[in-house]
Amino acid sequence: MLPGPGLPPALTLLGLAAALGPPAARCALRPRSNLSATHWSHLHPTNMFNSCNVNKFYHSKALTSPYPGSHIERSQVPEDKVGWLTQWEGYNPVEYTAAAVLAGPKWADPQLNDKNFSPKFNERDGDVERTSRNGLYVVENGRPRNPTGRTGLTGRGLLGRWGPNHAADPIVTRWKRDGSGNKIAHAVTGKNILQFVAIKRRDCGEWAIPGGMVDPGEKISATLKREFGEEALNSLQKWPEEKGSLEKRLQRLLSQEHFVVYRGYVDDPRNTDNAWMETEAVNYHDETGETMDNLPLEAGDDAGMVKWVDISEKLKLYANHSYFIKLVTEKRGAHWQEDPDPECRE
Repeated sequence: MLPGPGLPPALTLLGLAAALGPPAARCALRPRSNLSATHWSHLHPTNMFNSCNVNKFYHSKALTSPYPGSHIERSQVPEDKVGWLTQWEGYNPVEYTAAAVLAGPKWADPQLNDKNFSPKFNERDGDVERTSRNGLYVVENGRPRNPTGRTGLTGRGLLGRWGPNHAADPIVTRWKRDGSGNKIAHAVTGKNILQFVAIKRRDCGEWAIPGGMVDPGEKISATLKREFGEEALNSLQKWPEEKGSLEKRLQRLLSQEHFVVYRGYVDDPRNTDNAWMETEAVNYHDETGETMDNLPLEAGDDAGMVKWVDISEKLKLYANHSYFIKLVTEKRGAHWQEDPDPECRE
C-alpha cells in the first residue's frame, strides 16, 4: 500500500521500510480492516525527521551496549546493515527479555509461545494499543519487527509489550526572565531563551523530559497530566487536600495553548528488534510564567531531581529528547544554536 498524498517523505522512508520487507511467506503484514491511504496519512502528522537529515537517519541509541540494566551485549550492527531492506544472511542477534518482564507484571505481555496469548498486531487489541504511529509494521514468524531496523537484540528487553510500547512526554516551557520580569535574549542570536522542566531519571541518571507509559485504555491527555504530576510535582506523596489543589493548578497549565511536537518512534536504548518505544510529545507553554510560579517543582516517582533548564543545542538528554526540544524552539521562534546546522545551509 502506498502512503497517502499528505504523507511526508520521511514517513515514506520509515513507514514503508516495514511494508517493503522481503515478501517471503513467513513474513506478513497484518493490516487493519479499513486502512485507506488517506487514513494512513492522518495517523502521524509529525515525525522524527526534517529535510536535512531524512536521507541519513538510522537509530543509534537503540544499538548501544550493554543493554540497560544488564550486562547483555548486542550483536554489532553496521550502519549500512541497520535497514531491513538490506539483506544480511549472517545477522545473528542476541535474544534477551528481562526477568522483571518474564515475571508477568500487569503491564507486560506474556511470551508469544503462551497458548493463552494471541495478540492482534497492527490493531487495537482490547485496551492495548498495538498500532504504530509510523504505519504498518511487519510481523515475521509471529514476532513484530522494529520498523526502523535491526538493533542486534531480539526479545523484549525491558519493554512490556511486543511491538510498539506507547508513552507520552509533556514538555512544559516558559521564557527565561531577568529579575525585572523581562525576557532574556541570547547574546549572539538575539532570540529569546526558552526553559523547560527537566527530570533526572533514577534508572540511568540522564536528564530527560518527564513522561511515562500510557496505561491500557488511558487517553494520552490523561497520561501527560499524570506523568508530569508524578515526576515533576511529586503528586503521589501529597496529602488529599494538597493533591486536590495541585490538580486544579496543573489543569490550568494544561489548558493553556499547546501543540503536539512529535508522534512516532523513539530512538531508545531499550528498543529491540521486536519491541520499541513510541511517544506523543506535547508542548505546554506558560507564556507569562505565572501559572508555573504557583506549581513548585518537586521530584517524585521515577525522577531523582527536577529543575528548569535553559534550552540550547548543548543539551544532552535521554533517548532523542533533545530533538523534541529543538522542534519546540523552532515552533516558538526561540534560541537553539549560535550557528545554523552546516548541513542545512543553502
